[in-house]
Amino acid sequence: MPMTTEERNTLEDVTRFIYREARLQDEHQYDDWEALWTDDGVYWVPANGDDGDPEQVMSIIYDNRSRIALRIRQFHTGKRFSQTPQSRLRRLISNIEVLEDDGQEVSVGTNVLIFENQTRGDVLWAARTEYRLRREEGALRMVRKKVTLVNNADALYSLAFLV
Repeated sequence: MPMTTEERNTLEDVTRFIYREARLQDEHQYDDWEALWTDDGVYWVPANGDDGDPEQVMSIIYDNRSRIALRIRQFHTGKRFSQTPQSRLRRLISNIEVLEDDGQEVSVGTNVLIFENQTRGDVLWAARTEYRLRREEGALRMVRKKVTLVNNADALYSLAFLV
């Protein structure tokens, strides 16, 4: 069944948002990236599989909005040496799908491949990313971002940037 104009417009808005978010992360523009979040935002990178209750099982990252802000403030102190020098990053985003749209919030799924160049060598990170985006004052903002790394059950020797 062909998409309606409204569905096509939503997909275009979502795609622009996700591409912008990726660029801000790749360019280490974390203040602008932080501004994409709602006040009740949750950022989750599970460990040891795709699901589970992040309140009950270990996660690589499980940050609420205040923890996201703290992480960025700590980055700005210049005392977080895991990113000295900063990794050079590029994300390739594909398979963007609007999974649900209730008019106020949109659930989106994407695949992502992240290339990281760091002094210790090059690394490829592959993941499925799920977003919950909310329409606020004519713009999309992140309510939830879940990044499920393909290799999240393996030992991760370094994940010093925000995926």
